[in-house]
Amino acid sequence: MLAFYSIVAIGFWLGMQHATNADHVIAVTTIVSRQRSIKHAALIGALWGVGHTITIFLVGAAIILFGLKIPTRVGLTMELSVGLMLILLGILNLSGILRWLTEKWTPSQKPAHSHAHVHGDYIHSHSHAHTPEIHGHAEDATPVSWMDRSFAKLGLYHILRPLAVGLVHGLAGSAAAVLLLVPVIHTPIAQVAYLLVFGIGTIAGMMLLTAVIAMPFKFSYSRFTRLNRGLGLASGAISLCFGLFIVYQMGIVNGLFTHNPTWVPN
Repeated sequence: MLAFYSIVAIGFWLGMQHATNADHVIAVTTIVSRQRSIKHAALIGALWGVGHTITIFLVGAAIILFGLKIPTRVGLTMELSVGLMLILLGILNLSGILRWLTEKWTPSQKPAHSHAHVHGDYIHSHSHAHTPEIHGHAEDATPVSWMDRSFAKLGLYHILRPLAVGLVHGLAGSAAAVLLLVPVIHTPIAQVAYLLVFGIGTIAGMMLLTAVIAMPFKFSYSRFTRLNRGLGLASGAISLCFGLFIVYQMGIVNGLFTHNPTWVPN
């Protein structure tokens, strides 16, 4: 019984620690940079953790129970998918900042002033005149509007986005999670149970992490507009650069795009 509780405690702790991996932190920071509520940010973290746990549990259980072996190129592709996801998140964040910079430095033909407004979860500023028909851009011309329209029928876009990101990240971490527990836990049932506890720890850790990350975005939004934009720009740029780094590591250094790939789950 003592050994069981030890496995539960260790699994939960390692899951919380796993949430702080660099690629995880960068991904959720890019997402919660648009949030103005710490509670909503924590929910996003929980959804990311649920997606991550689903993938790790399913893939990990298949490896344990059915002896599934992940080929080198498949493993590298799973890692590569994380880089591509970070690149996409970075581009979506930076597109809003670039739009603001373009409008700020483009001379206006009519007297106008700048104000901030919201399109769903997309918040930005632009110049406008005081005529009802002039808004500065079409309502559907925002960087994420096409995604909003695409998922409008589902009505679950804001839930599915962090969940999908978590699912992708789980692909890259499932094999490593299994390799971590195999040497110390010898029965398949205990190993699968460990994966579940590991996932629960990841959910808890990511909820705490996203709540903390959201704080500077929340408090800078109304008080320090430039700082808030700077934080958004930084999160997008870091996500884009780290995503490109992962793609380079998996594709070139580890050889996914060559004839001699090598892969060590980590």
